[in-house]
Amino acid sequence: MNLIHDLERTKQATLRHFTLSATDLDKTYGPGKWSVRYILHHLADADSVLFDRIRRVISEPRQVLWAFDQDAWANKLDYAQRPLELSRNLYSAVREGIIYYARLHYESNGHLEFVHSETGVRTLKDEFEKVVWHNERHLQQIERALA
Repeated sequence: MNLIHDLERTKQATLRHFTLSATDLDKTYGPGKWSVRYILHHLADADSVLFDRIRRVISEPRQVLWAFDQDAWANKLDYAQRPLELSRNLYSAVREGIIYYARLHYESNGHLEFVHSETGVRTLKDEFEKVVWHNERHLQQIERALA
């Protein structure tokens, strides 16, 4: 299954960035954009939101699941001061959970639906694939910041 490979690959690529120097963690990929540090915190939080959605869809399909305000999370959860190790551990554990449920449900229950508050009807398969797409997009931003 390519999805499992992609989940593992993006996990390993992301975890390597948690060991960057403070100087590299403070780099951004453009003016006014988030630093590498903020992106790593965001990836941990976003994966936790996506994992919650995945488990809800498996357990209680067809419900409405709300979008989250990533900027509010960054501000209110204090990404500037939050220990990077906390986010690393959260990201790693949550990604293992996503991989576990992907192995069990991606093929057999990927058709299960939910309603996203902003984008409408989506499937469990869509949400698993979004984890990879979202992570890859942010890895590209990190690579631009470090270039």
